[in-house]
Amino acid sequence: MLKKSVEDALNKQLNAEMYSSYLYLAMSAYMESVTMKGFAKWLRIQAKEELAHAMKFYDYIIEAGGRVRLTAIEAPKTPWKSAGAVFDQVLAHEQKVTGLINGIMDIAVKEKDYATQNFLGWFVKEQVEEEANASEIVAKISIIGDVPGHLFCLDQELGKRE
Repeated sequence: MLKKSVEDALNKQLNAEMYSSYLYLAMSAYMESVTMKGFAKWLRIQAKEELAHAMKFYDYIIEAGGRVRLTAIEAPKTPWKSAGAVFDQVLAHEQKVTGLINGIMDIAVKEKDYATQNFLGWFVKEQVEEEANASEIVAKISIIGDVPGHLFCLDQELGKRE
């Protein structure tokens, strides 16, 4: 049975993961609107991944004897000014999510909730990968700038994501 502090934190993270999915889907729609279909595809796949993360929290809360409480998902602030602005926000958002996961881990450690610590271990590792992926794209955009031909090449590269 989950302690209330852990259950509350997990439910809050469930909402945060849903927001992440919603944010990346909004970013994907923006990139579609400026005909950057590769960027859009990368972000749409990321939105699906974030939804899968949310469902991991959903399932874990139930499996651990807790109660899922769904709350309103905040609307992302749109539009963006460029691909660079989108991915700067992706990186900042992933860094924020890392902080949120670490915060839940702190609560689980304090409560001596070893099962939740084990569950969160996967997310701790996942956030390293998420930040690295976003950082790499931000670095590439920084190098190439807003040069349309260069952005087109990066768009083609990102469109290959499976």
